[in-house]
Amino acid sequence: MTIKPFYSSKRQNLIKVLNLMNLKNTILLSFKWIFICVLIGIFSGSASAFFLVSLEWVTQFREHNNWIIWLLPVGGLYIGWLYYKYGTTVVKGNNLLLEEYENPQKTIPFRMAPMVLISTLITHLFGGSAGREGTAVQMSGAIADQFTTYFKLDNSDRRTLIILGISAGFASVFGTPLAGAIFALEVLYFSKINLKSSVLSFVVAYIAYFTVEILQVKHTHYSIPEVPEISINVIWYSIAVGIVFGLAAMIFSRTTHFWGRLFAKTIEYGPLRPFVGGLILVIAIYLMGTTKFIGLGIPSIVESFSTANTPYDFLLKILFTGFTLGAGFKGGEVTPLFFVGATLGSALSVVVPLPIALLAGMGFVAVFSGATHTPVACTVMGMELFGIESGVFIGIACLVAYFASGSVGIYHSQIVKGAKYRLYQRFTRKDLEVF
Repeated sequence: MTIKPFYSSKRQNLIKVLNLMNLKNTILLSFKWIFICVLIGIFSGSASAFFLVSLEWVTQFREHNNWIIWLLPVGGLYIGWLYYKYGTTVVKGNNLLLEEYENPQKTIPFRMAPMVLISTLITHLFGGSAGREGTAVQMSGAIADQFTTYFKLDNSDRRTLIILGISAGFASVFGTPLAGAIFALEVLYFSKINLKSSVLSFVVAYIAYFTVEILQVKHTHYSIPEVPEISINVIWYSIAVGIVFGLAAMIFSRTTHFWGRLFAKTIEYGPLRPFVGGLILVIAIYLMGTTKFIGLGIPSIVESFSTANTPYDFLLKILFTGFTLGAGFKGGEVTPLFFVGATLGSALSVVVPLPIALLAGMGFVAVFSGATHTPVACTVMGMELFGIESGVFIGIACLVAYFASGSVGIYHSQIVKGAKYRLYQRFTRKDLEVF
């Protein structure tokens, strides 16, 4: 009669020991990932800070020395040669990050970071039309993936690292940590994403964001001073402009892909593509007599919030950016998407009875939403940048643009799933073509 309690007590003690061991392992694992987040956040934030400062310097140099634009073909030739010689494994850029997340193969080479940094600065120095998000995300993604080797992580943990890299790069370069964290999750359509990845995405986004803040690197500020009361008419106008923004996103994505395919098909030798593209761009800039559509276009974006743009500005930016990136120059697509959306929204203020700043802000994020299939992240980004008061209108525009932009986004390797996939599959009665 005394044996049973003895064994029962022994079993309870064993369970307690196992529970303590599990708790200890959980705590150690948590500290390990927090440590990784700190490292990725600081390194990525510092890289973005350096990139932003350098980008501002080359932009100002170009603006005060317009003659340098004539060297754009030479810069293009160097970028093409650099990737032809050393960058064949990283030339896919953001698409490589998406591919490695979906089907992990091997660690992303660290050379992606310095190569895309140098190439983007050259693109902007000599007058190419490109953005900065792609550069920051690629640098951060390459930095993050190096921890695979140092910490001996498996493929599941590699996916977490790629999420952290995308989150840190986006959050630090735009100063929007919430949107950066959500964008990293949403651009992958939450595929194979667990709670750990979701939580850590927010942690690393804020670490990277505060790193840039501590280094006192400033981001561009925008404001929407007037927001109308919610009414049926205002909602219908928001839906209508959301459709227009979605169509603009579709044109942007398809134009960029078109030029990329055309250059690859007609010019076999890679380094010659940006050389020829740069030559054509220089001639176009000279004939137009304006530099409005090259570089980031931040002054035009800021102006759009107070002054109505001409109705063709957004089309010219689409043309210049699609041609620049399609030819093989480096940089991101997101800031040009901001330009397209803000100038289009500003132009619509002539016919749509909504405040010009609100329309510019809605277009700013809605075109981005349509081109990247990320309506939630773009809605949050809009509220981070412009204030929560405009959140309803921004949310409507982003959601409508998301559905109106078609099945093709700016990222070849992005997987389109969910309601949007089913909607277009129903219309076409076949599987969507995902570039």
